[in-house]
Amino acid sequence: MSQLMPGFGEARSGTSGFQYLKIGVDARSASMGFSSVADADDASALYWNPAMTAQLDNSQVFLGHTQYFADISMNYAGYVHQFGGLSLGASLQMLDSGEMEETTELQRTGTGRHFRTVHLAAGLTIGQELSSLFSYGATIKYLNERIENVVTQTAVIDVGFFYRVGDTGLRFAVGLNNFGLDAEPGGETRRRPGPNESDSETDDDGYIVYDDFSSISPPTTFILGSAYDLIDNNGLQLTLTGQVTNPADAREQFSLGTELDYLNRFFVRGGYEFSTDEAYLPSFGAGFNVPLYNYGIRVDYGFNTREYLGSMHRISLRFDL
Repeated sequence: MSQLMPGFGEARSGTSGFQYLKIGVDARSASMGFSSVADADDASALYWNPAMTAQLDNSQVFLGHTQYFADISMNYAGYVHQFGGLSLGASLQMLDSGEMEETTELQRTGTGRHFRTVHLAAGLTIGQELSSLFSYGATIKYLNERIENVVTQTAVIDVGFFYRVGDTGLRFAVGLNNFGLDAEPGGETRRRPGPNESDSETDDDGYIVYDDFSSISPPTTFILGSAYDLIDNNGLQLTLTGQVTNPADAREQFSLGTELDYLNRFFVRGGYEFSTDEAYLPSFGAGFNVPLYNYGIRVDYGFNTREYLGSMHRISLRFDL
């Protein structure tokens, strides 16, 4: 597939910061190959497409946990409140590396120093359903990431649109995510001089102090997706999804997904990511709905793997209010 979709964006790799914003937050989309921009049917729409928040049938609380590589974890919380055709939402995404040991080119087993990196995105969302066929939405997000004593912060916006093609079961969506201003890192970090830095100025403890950093751009991403209900009768629904993702700092990606829904109680899902580095196996997952009085709880699990980095596990909880 890499031959069919050449990596036009490879030359842009490494030109943006805030890379944690690209990590999918929910188990359902992960199991469907991250192809949910036109079919985010819960409060994970706060992450994928703010226009989809106006399509929800009720207010929701959403919690997601991702067990990432190298004991890195990411947590996500979102809430959407429905006011008829208007929806208001709030979300919080946080990636935490935990304590990590510093290594260098010459000290590959560790320098004895430890550090921690924490990345945060807090958002406020508004969505509106103009008709039963069309909705739009927008999110403003505050971004903050800290590595040692260096802090970078800025603000970005997400804008999304959703269109339903009558009663055909076909939907389309367009999104522009993480569009905003460049950020200027502040603070300082210290390093022992390397083999080619013996003449560099050091502090009283023998460290080189770095406090002049280049500006960082957010990873602006354009997303185009569709979804289609191939089967929808007798309590059985089969949905197909597709998504093209065009990040500003990497090559284009294409993903496909599918979900089999039985009685809106049990779900089986699968997907595949094309032109994504190291994604050599399909993703999969499952979920189930638990009715609780006038409310409901849905539990979802998603699994993805990468050729060299290993596996990722995601668990999501959706509470219908």
